[in-house]
Amino acid sequence: MSTIKVLHVIARMNVGGTARYVEELVKNIPNSALATGHVQDAEVEDPAVESLPVFRIPHLGRRISPIADFKAWRELSNVVREQKPAILHTHTFKAGLIGRLVRGKHVRVHTFHGHLFDDYSFSKLEKFFITFAERLLAKRTDFLVSVGQEVGERLRARKIGSNKNWASVAPGVKEIPLMNKTRARMELDIFESGLLIGWMARMAQVKNPYLLLEVALGLPTTQFVMAGGGDLLDEIRLSAPENVKVIGWANPSIFLSAVDIIVSTSSNEGMPIALIEAQLAGLPVIATDVGSTKEVIDDKVTGLIVENNGENIVNAIERLKISPSFAKELGKSGRIRANLEFNTQRMLIAYLNIYQKLAK
Repeated sequence: MSTIKVLHVIARMNVGGTARYVEELVKNIPNSALATGHVQDAEVEDPAVESLPVFRIPHLGRRISPIADFKAWRELSNVVREQKPAILHTHTFKAGLIGRLVRGKHVRVHTFHGHLFDDYSFSKLEKFFITFAERLLAKRTDFLVSVGQEVGERLRARKIGSNKNWASVAPGVKEIPLMNKTRARMELDIFESGLLIGWMARMAQVKNPYLLLEVALGLPTTQFVMAGGGDLLDEIRLSAPENVKVIGWANPSIFLSAVDIIVSTSSNEGMPIALIEAQLAGLPVIATDVGSTKEVIDDKVTGLIVENNGENIVNAIERLKISPSFAKELGKSGRIRANLEFNTQRMLIAYLNIYQKLAK
């Protein structure tokens, strides 16, 4: 067991894969604690935060604000000074920016849960400054981690930490308890008995929810359900065609029990935990070819990888509709592979090895 004191820093623990990744580390590695801000706007905080040892950083949040960010840096500096962690482990860009500027004798570890190079919500100029900042911050970092091999390769190709020690650590994901399909649909106020296509993500540009609406228009006799909070939730509700039910945030256990196929339309991803959870639930998945998605889905074996456009997603759904046996086989194979490749024990051992190596 680790006796190394680790403080994890993340801007906010909104419901999603990154929060669950961090939760597993804080909860299962001894002497770990979490420093985080608050969710903003329409986001929902992951309920797991209530059971974790947490230091709140009041001014730390997703939005860029020089004044608030400076205050967050001072607040985090005070926590680090009081707690004296041996390792300060930051996650995602905002926390990585503020956390790695905190002075101290601690070792610095940073985990990239994805990259922004394919994120159309950022301009070329914004991406340039983010890349420039990451290059400088990497020089202040003792060890860099990418959630997915492809993510790390893309970062190093941009000369971000190319001469640093790196590791790729896949997420460890637990199976979600399932329930009767009919009961689950009733819980979600869905009473269709036929095929139901599910989409579950943060309602933000990077997740490209409008592409799912385009797909639904191309399949007017197929029923869809979209779950997730975020800035675009109200817009998606207003724009959704009649065959799409938008329910906001939903319990993953109920949601995955209710649907028959999971679709991801993201324009940028690391290793999407939601798709791993779907595979552990035995569901066939269809996902756009972005980030490290190919490391999560073995194309035509555990799911279908498609180009990022509506026509290809429509074709993939129709392929599974006309061949239920193929869809069932994808779900079965996905569950077996996900249990082998993405178990929590493997992730925890990988980080324990990193921490122990750095402590020496």
